[in-house]
Amino acid sequence: METFPICRTLRYVPEESKDKVTPDEDVLGTLLKVFQALFLNDLNKQSDILTMLPEPVKSKYQDLLTLQHQRVNLVDNRHQQQNIFKPEEILYKTLGFSVARATSSLISAGRGVFVTKGLVPKGAVVSIYPGTIYQKYEPIFFQSIGNPFIFRCLDGVLIDGNDKGISKAVYRSCSGRDRIGPLKMSDSTWLTSEICNPLAVGQYVNNCSNDRPANVCYQEFEVPAVFPIELKQYLPNIAYSYDKQSPLRCVVLVALRDIKQGEELFSNYYTIVS
Repeated sequence: METFPICRTLRYVPEESKDKVTPDEDVLGTLLKVFQALFLNDLNKQSDILTMLPEPVKSKYQDLLTLQHQRVNLVDNRHQQQNIFKPEEILYKTLGFSVARATSSLISAGRGVFVTKGLVPKGAVVSIYPGTIYQKYEPIFFQSIGNPFIFRCLDGVLIDGNDKGISKAVYRSCSGRDRIGPLKMSDSTWLTSEICNPLAVGQYVNNCSNDRPANVCYQEFEVPAVFPIELKQYLPNIAYSYDKQSPLRCVVLVALRDIKQGEELFSNYYTIVS
């Protein structure tokens, strides 16, 4: 990362619904579309989760599983135990583009995020800022030392997107705490090199510069209570404190214009929409 998101200057938004680049319902629709595609791609490994779902939901997935088995029987034996597609391929097939981390085009900026395939249309959700969610009254001092990945929301809520050190340990601990048997309430794979949710790379998007204008912006989003429990395993965020009442805060990055294959994503740390 080039600069610290926590140093952002906030701006007042009097009517939040008018200021959003993409409506919440469209953000939700995108997440559900991608997460369900990931779930279906990995359906053969979801048997323990399927047994815990309500009968109508289970039946829907079991029908899809039967269809998948029929297709697998047509594939060569050496591929039967493998996923047909990698997560980034699922993203491309679902949204028409894929993104990934790579060395930034900015000097001394470390890693950045690039569109590796396809075209990102204006208004599309292009990534998610992963990490542990801290309310403004919760302790984060030790996690924040030398940490350039702490994102500050408009209301003071913080997201620690560091995938190393104490931040990594805290996230894993909170994720394990909230797990219900085989049902994971969050995705921990963004802490590794094998990411299951290919959108969970938002913390590596670099800040714009004079010659590299922003092509994405941050937008806050709260996960609704009706979010399918079987798809929560792909949410790359977890609350620091267990709280059944408050919705989970997420921050997505939305395209400000069409972004072509090979382009690096650049945000403006001074622009965040709630």
